[in-house]
Amino acid sequence: MPEQPEKWPRGAVWTLTHAHDAGQACGIRCGKCNLKRFYKPLELREVIGNVTIDEVREKVRCQQCGSEWMDAELFHPTGEQAHTIRYRRLVQIRWEKRVIWRDE
Repeated sequence: MPEQPEKWPRGAVWTLTHAHDAGQACGIRCGKCNLKRFYKPLELREVIGNVTIDEVREKVRCQQCGSEWMDAELFHPTGEQAHTIRYRRLVQIRWEKRVIWRDE
């Protein structure tokens, strides 16, 4: 499994692309209802953008309760975890077209 480089440049941010290249997984947990879900960093990047894990925390909400109290972490799955983790996979991104009217 690929690891982080030994000498990571000082001041460089660790983004979702770097996490994917290093073989990491992303675990996001709701602080209110304690629901934990696992994502592939590359698929999160498609939705949120190539951001750091701290920015992921700020941009996600719980689908079950709607809470913004989220905790996110990047980790290397161990041997047992790699086989038992159920990832949420990205199926499609839909853009809604809404009409907004203004009275004059």
